[in-house]
Order: sequence, then structure tokens, then C-alpha cells
Amino acid sequence: MRNPYDVLGVPKNASEADIKKAYRKLAKAHHPDRNKDDAKAKDRFAEANSAYEIIGDADKRKQFDRGEIDADGKPRATGFEGFGGFGGGRGGGGGGAYDFDFSGRSGRGGGMGGGGGMGEDIFSHIFGEAFRAGGAGPGAGQQRQAARGEDVAAELSVTLEQVGGEEKLRLVLPTGREVDVVIPKGVVDGQTIRLRGLGQPAMRGEPGDALLTIRVLPHPRFKPEGADLRVSVDVPLEDAILGGTIRVPTLTGAVEMKIPAMTSSGRTFRLRGKGLPRKDGSRGDLLATSAIVLPPADEAALTEFAKTRRAAKAV
Repeated sequence: MRNPYDVLGVPKNASEADIKKAYRKLAKAHHPDRNKDDAKAKDRFAEANSAYEIIGDADKRKQFDRGEIDADGKPRATGFEGFGGFGGGRGGGGGGAYDFDFSGRSGRGGGMGGGGGMGEDIFSHIFGEAFRAGGAGPGAGQQRQAARGEDVAAELSVTLEQVGGEEKLRLVLPTGREVDVVIPKGVVDGQTIRLRGLGQPAMRGEPGDALLTIRVLPHPRFKPEGADLRVSVDVPLEDAILGGTIRVPTLTGAVEMKIPAMTSSGRTFRLRGKGLPRKDGSRGDLLATSAIVLPPADEAALTEFAKTRRAAKAV
């Protein structure tokens, strides 16, 4: 895969928020459901997801930046940086690099001649099964790529309560396979999760992946803002004037909250830790906005008070 920074179109010093924003823009633009007539959209969609899996994860991003993993998330071979080539011969300008031959001998200028033996095992260990299958040629990687099963796209609709509870849900994939999916921490609406090995099987090679797009259903009371939740709460007029304790709904049940005297409509109170889970295990906050409620029926004392206030202002 290409450099994940190039795939998402962000600089190497991009913030986590910028990376997430770029990923969501690409995922929305290239989602297979929106590009059924574009055969290449699925590849661009998968590429964006793979890139986000690397630099959208803080630990993997550090590993990639240090050169410990490649753009596919696989560990890079280390300890062979000094090799200038294989079969260079003694005095061939290899800069002191060691050469391996197929007989298993190594040394300066050891050459490539000799019988089979350990040489194949050495190269297979370094370069993987592509070499063992005859992958020394330029086309080997393409042959192995073609043997992999196709990816499949699926959607999972979840409620805010299920996101908040990190629930395990049963999902039927397009392949017909049923799997249990645990809603990951920090998931947002429209995010796509790669389920490795759950795509179409292949005659030879690895199965494809399942690209699962999460759809967070609208809630009648709560509005998500990242890991925070917003909610409007009714405040009786007398509590708004005198102060008091009101009940505020949360995803896990109502809690009591004290409000100060002379609270106006539109004032927002923060209830820490009552929002949605974040990737790091912490939780967002609940932002409760007051909405003052008048008495349900006309009250003489209140009406007289309002008239007196109006008359005083008119003077």
C-alpha cells in the first residue's frame, strides 16, 4: 500500500483530529454503497481504511514513523540494512556487505553458486512465502495478491445506549457468516471497521476482510458531539428562580443535579463522565442545557408579579 499519509492527504505532523477528518471525508466519498457504478471505488475505500488503521491509531502511527512497520502494518525486516546486494562477489564494490549463497555459506564475496541446502530457507525466512512459491520474480507479489479473497462491505446500526454500553451484537455478513461484534470504544457514526479474514474465501491464500460501517441511530433525547452528549432538561420556574435539585436523564438512568438560583434558559451544565466511551477508556461528558418551564395553569400571584414588573419598567 502507498504511504498512509499520502493516501489520506495529510502531512506527517497532522493532528489526530485532522487525520480523522480526512479519513471520514474519503470514506464517505468512496463508500461502495455510494459508488456502485465505479469499480475502483471499493479499492480506494479499502485503501483509506487501511491507511487510517495505521496512522489513526496512536501506537501504530509511532511504529510506522519509526520504521518498525510498513504501510500494511507488517513488521519490517531488520538487521539486513548493511547488505549491499546478493552475489556481488569479492571486491565488487559491495561496501563490505555480506553475500549469501544457496548452499548456506556466507562471507564476503561468497557468490550465489552451490547446491540447494539452507539457502532457500534463509531467503524464505527473510522474505516470506512469496519467495518459497517462486516469488523472486517481479510478478510474484501480484500473483499472491490475486489469490486473496475479496473484501465485503456491511453496515451495523446501533443505538447510543449500545455504544455507551460497548455491547456485543450479532451480525450476519454478506457471506452468510454470523459473528459477534463488540462495539469498539470511540466509534463514531460513519466509521468503518476492518474485520480481518471475514470476507470472501479464496481457493488459495488468505480470505478477504469485512469492512463494517457503523451507523449510530438518532436518539430522541441525546445528541452526540464526539464523546460528549447534549440534552435539554426542563427546569420549573420556581427552581430556576430560587435554585434547587432537578433530575437529568443519562444513558444509564436519571441522576440528580443541583442548579443555582436565578438560572436562565439556555444555561449549560457539565456532568463529567456521563457521555460516550473514548478510545483511551475514559468517557465524555453530558452537557445539560436548561429549559425553563412555566406553570401549567394561570396562577394569580405569578400573573400579578409579572404585571407589577412590567409596570415598573414602563415608568
